[in-house]
Amino acid sequence: MSAPEGPRGRGAAHNPQNRYEHLARELDLEALEDLRRAGELGPDPRTELSFDRSRSILSENDSPDLPFRWSLNPYRGCEHGCIYCYARPDHERLGFSAGLDFETRIVAKPEAARLLRAALRRPSWRGELIAIAGVTDAWQPVEAEQRITRACLEVMKEARQALTIVTKNRLLLRDLDLLGPMAAEDLVAVNISLTTLDGDLARKMEPRASSPEARLDTLRHLAAAGVPSGVMLGPLIPGLNDREIPALLEAARAAGARWATWLMLRLPGAVEALFVDWLEREFPGRKERILARLREVRGGDLHEGRFGLRNRGLGAYAGQIEALFATSLRRLGFDRNAFVPDQDRFRRPAPEGPRQLELFGDPES
Repeated sequence: MSAPEGPRGRGAAHNPQNRYEHLARELDLEALEDLRRAGELGPDPRTELSFDRSRSILSENDSPDLPFRWSLNPYRGCEHGCIYCYARPDHERLGFSAGLDFETRIVAKPEAARLLRAALRRPSWRGELIAIAGVTDAWQPVEAEQRITRACLEVMKEARQALTIVTKNRLLLRDLDLLGPMAAEDLVAVNISLTTLDGDLARKMEPRASSPEARLDTLRHLAAAGVPSGVMLGPLIPGLNDREIPALLEAARAAGARWATWLMLRLPGAVEALFVDWLEREFPGRKERILARLREVRGGDLHEGRFGLRNRGLGAYAGQIEALFATSLRRLGFDRNAFVPDQDRFRRPAPEGPRQLELFGDPES
């Protein structure tokens, strides 16, 4: 029995077992196919939004693979539904699945801006760089209504807080009125995630993210507004989209990208089975070749979790990808390094709510 067809507009076809749960459920593929033929599967799953009452909003990491120490993620789970997303297993910690749950059961943090203001007002905070969306996309579709990310940007603008952004959603352009003035003070750098120029492949791989052309258009608008921006080719999937490296970089450069980085596909935890299942559904004829290429750059396995290796790969084929990327960068005249926002302009933001005159001043300023 072949892998089940996925719901429309979703990356995963089902919910795999949560590693933290003791009870397991298995799909009866034959029964599923019978229901599909009879038209009795029911509607495709809708996005459900719930709310997280977190007590803090800044996450600290010490990973040598990441160029930042602090990150801010207004949402858990991501409606973009990218089948390859390394953040999927984090949803299991909430009692959900890394599959359909990850892209349909989104948890928002409505207090994010208030918590951020409190964090930036602490005497110990000195304006270190903050990365927005180090895990899930802060401009995913639910942000259009919730506006939590925008509220955080408003606090950062007031505080002259240095930040970097990674997104694959054109919704970012809604916030150009904030990003433009911040860019004028060298406070922000934006990275647009780009994986393919093939619209059909993008719809299969990243079903609810902005189209490739919309992401390139976002780069054009950022460049026109003077916002330093680059492109992140990630993930590169050996045997699937790695051949697009020169074309991706050419398109990004023409759209105004100043720098470029790349990441090799990672398949931690439940993502491995989800990705293999997706290949069986979408590219059955190419599945084995893609998996063979992936094993070639992962030392015989499909996943490599060691620092320093997980984002790049090993072996001759990985070296070819690295060389093709580097050669294309030089040919197209990309900056050697990404823009680094100025962390010395920070000023502590005002207390929450209207300022009131105090006899002895503000003890936290």
